Amino acid sequence: MSASTPSRQADIPTASPPAVPHGWGRALATVLAGLIAMIVQAALGLWAAGLTGVPDNGFPRVVAATLVAAVGGTVRLAGDAGALADTQAELTVMPLSVTLGGALVIAAGFLRPLRHRAVAPASELAGWAARIAVLWLLALLGLARVARQTFTAPPGNGSIGDIEDLLGVEPQIGYRADLPLTVLFGLLWLAGVLVLALLVSRSAPLPARLLRLQNRVRPAAYAMVGLLLTCVAVGLVIGLVVAATRGHPARTFALILLGLPNVVWPALTLGLGATWNGRVDGPFGLPVPHLLDQVLRTPDVSTLDLGTLSEHDGRVWWLVAVAALLILTAAFVMAARSPVRVRPWRNSLHMAAALVLTVLMICLVCRVSAHYGLTLLGIGDLGGGLSGVLLLTPQLWTALGLAALWGLVTGFAGGLLAWRVRRRREAA
Repeated sequence: MSASTPSRQADIPTASPPAVPHGWGRALATVLAGLIAMIVQAALGLWAAGLTGVPDNGFPRVVAATLVAAVGGTVRLAGDAGALADTQAELTVMPLSVTLGGALVIAAGFLRPLRHRAVAPASELAGWAARIAVLWLLALLGLARVARQTFTAPPGNGSIGDIEDLLGVEPQIGYRADLPLTVLFGLLWLAGVLVLALLVSRSAPLPARLLRLQNRVRPAAYAMVGLLLTCVAVGLVIGLVVAATRGHPARTFALILLGLPNVVWPALTLGLGATWNGRVDGPFGLPVPHLLDQVLRTPDVSTLDLGTLSEHDGRVWWLVAVAALLILTAAFVMAARSPVRVRPWRNSLHMAAALVLTVLMICLVCRVSAHYGLTLLGIGDLGGGLSGVLLLTPQLWTALGLAALWGLVTGFAGGLLAWRVRRRREAA
């Protein structure tokens, strides 16, 4: 027998590893895992917030409404106070801790069968995503069906309670998920999660026509997702320390499980110099540190920036240093993962564009708007625990302009710092 020569061995075609099957079973497991993670997280957060005593055993419906809001769906508030009274209600908020938890689990399930492959046909990726989308659609329909309830509001105190007794007013408040909008925005949320997962993961395959995104978009997407997750991790550590040392652990854990990104992501923009406008009045309250509640609980809409916060606590200026460190690190990571041919000035442009899009996302998803009021005989909100306002909105264009400036500066600096790292990597 003659030994095979190297040339003959080179002529033998090497079989590529077989594709891991990703049919309906895996799609169902992915969707169920995401739903279970979101349900458990939302239920624990609502329990820590003390909302288990909802009338008519409505806690599961509140959990379903929380999931609807977490994926971008619309939960409409409604009320009825009899013939002599009227109610107005509005609520716009996303519990971003629940959103983030579900997104991470679904993204991991989506990417798992695609590992260890460089290229995948577009039809294969589309078919795999479509299976998940069909099952996710059924889940959205179920959540929207469950997320509805109406119950009687607790009576007011003092004169308000006397008026209610005299006129026989029993305010009815409730909520229901808007089915068309929930389905629309829930599917858009899922599409965003799957696309972002493909862009961030270096081990996920792309269609041959999109391989150019491997070096152009993936470094920036990876850096921005890492920036957001690092902010959440820092906030988590601070929250656990606060819960252990300053009391109110239930409230702190409610914030961690339901709305931690709602606090830390706007804090990142504040560190960049951005400005938010807000107000808290009545029974509503933001699950935020006491400092923010002090600034926002004013008769009129107040300005939330480093200046107004420093009037109450000078330590807020540390937000600038923390934001600068995190963004410079993200710029370095992006530059280190980019090809060596990408010059620092181009890295600066990429970082500016990526940071602008990231800040835009923060400004869109971290808005909060809530109002509930009871009116008797057409005369204003009566208060007495039956009315309130909650508002938090960014000054969008200022935030985007500052993000572009920070991105240009840190992108160039990160490109210079990563220059030697990239050259060593390319040589290897």
